[in-house]
Amino acid sequence: MTNRTRFALFLSLALLLPAAEQKPPKPPKSVRLYVFDCGTLKGLDPGIFHFKKEELANVDFVAVAYLIVHPKGTLMWDTGVIPDTAFKGDGAPVTQGISTATKPLLPQLAAIGYTPADINYLGLSHYHSDHTANANAFPNATWLVHPTERDAMFAEKPGGIIQQATFNKLKDGKTKILTDMDYDVFGDGTVVIKYAPGHTPGSQVLFVKLKKTGPILLAGDLYHYPEERFTDKTPTFEFNHEQSLASRAAIEAFLKQSKAKLWIEHDVATFNKLKKAPEFYE
Repeated sequence: MTNRTRFALFLSLALLLPAAEQKPPKPPKSVRLYVFDCGTLKGLDPGIFHFKKEELANVDFVAVAYLIVHPKGTLMWDTGVIPDTAFKGDGAPVTQGISTATKPLLPQLAAIGYTPADINYLGLSHYHSDHTANANAFPNATWLVHPTERDAMFAEKPGGIIQQATFNKLKDGKTKILTDMDYDVFGDGTVVIKYAPGHTPGSQVLFVKLKKTGPILLAGDLYHYPEERFTDKTPTFEFNHEQSLASRAAIEAFLKQSKAKLWIEHDVATFNKLKKAPEFYE
């Protein structure tokens, strides 16, 4: 059996095996964080971010998704840049525009014992299409979203980097509308959504407190490059520049107070150092 044949068989089982036949792992005793490889974005124009190429260590982006497993449930955070439905099942990479992915998301999830049906909550850092590609794969999860973000996503003529077809099933799904404050997902302070508007109307970041690793903040697109931090530079497509700077200031203050590590989601150097699923942080 060739590697491509094995991959096709694994993908078919991951996508087609009834949820009832797949038993999720037992809940852990403490919070776990899994990191999924969802591809790369290449050929970006650094001028969009007010940088010159030589000012950046790496112009390219990575696309990432995360699973947080808590003793009381599961949270999927962001869902990649290329939908699993674009893969042919032959192990070949898929390229759409400037984005390329070598691994669909759901088989990576299946490899650690989970199906979409096992996901209790879905959170998106924001609605840009490089974060929402597989949102429709989790229609039974409770979507955690700010009202301004939801309104923008389902506007009659949505603007910006958006692909409604990747998340349209969320419109009539289970939804928890968040206020403009922190939201403690499981009620014990270990997994907290922090409101950080500006990049999009209701963009948000995620604080995860891990017993062994310590606190981490998943920054979404609060920043795109490490070089962007501690500057007043925001992308030319930013929803609200001043709002973003205010959100950054608030999050930087929180980082000092909490001593959390900042993970810039698109940063190649950060991503390359991280353990990928099936390994995890705890």
